Amino acid sequence: MDVDVTVETIPQDSSLPESRKAKTPRKSGEMRKVFIPRTRKTALKEHWMKIFTPVVEQLSLMIRYNVKLSQVEIKVTAETPDPTYLQKAADFVRAFALGFEVEDALALIRLDDLFIESFDVTDVKALKGDHLSRAIGRLAGKGGRTKFTIENTTKTRIVLQDSKIHVMGSYKYIQHAKRALSHLILGSPASKVYGNLRSVAANQNSQRM
Repeated sequence: MDVDVTVETIPQDSSLPESRKAKTPRKSGEMRKVFIPRTRKTALKEHWMKIFTPVVEQLSLMIRYNVKLSQVEIKVTAETPDPTYLQKAADFVRAFALGFEVEDALALIRLDDLFIESFDVTDVKALKGDHLSRAIGRLAGKGGRTKFTIENTTKTRIVLQDSKIHVMGSYKYIQHAKRALSHLILGSPASKVYGNLRSVAANQNSQRM
C-alpha cells in the first residue's frame, strides 16, 4: 500500500547510503514509491550501489530505502533535468523488485520503448495443484533452457515467480514471448514452440533485409 510520509519521519538503514542530493532544494515534492517484497530485500542490500548510482548520478534524483515501510522512495530534486526521469527510475526499481537482474532492469533507464507486462498462468488456463506445477515447469524447461530460448528469440527478459510471469521488452516482442508462453501453458510441446519462434525470428530477419 502506498503510504505518504514526510522526509523527517523516514527511518534510515545505515547499510544503504542515501543520496547526497537529499538536502538540495527541490523543484517539487513529487515522489515515486516502490514496495520491495520480502523475497527481494536481501538482493536489494547486496545490489544497492548498482541501483543507487544510476538513479543519483545519471538521473539526478534522490533515492532512499524506507526500512519501516519496506519501500524505495525516489524524489525529484532541483538538479533533475527532466521530470520524466522520475518515472524511469521508478520503473527501473520496480523491475528489480519483480525479480529482474539489475543489469537487465537498467535498460528501462537507457531506452524509451521498453515495458514490463505481467500475467498469471491461471489467466491463460485455470490450473490447480500438480497441473499448475507442471505448467510452470514447462515454462522454465530443464535447466531453464525453455525460458532462455524464448528470451533470446524474442529479445525479452522473463521472470517466473511462482504462477506469476513478468516479461520485459518492446511491445512487439513482449507479444511474441507471451504467445510462446501461453502455448506452453496450454500444453504445447517445447519443440513445437521452438519451431514457431524460429519462424517468427526468420520473418523478422527477412523484414529487415
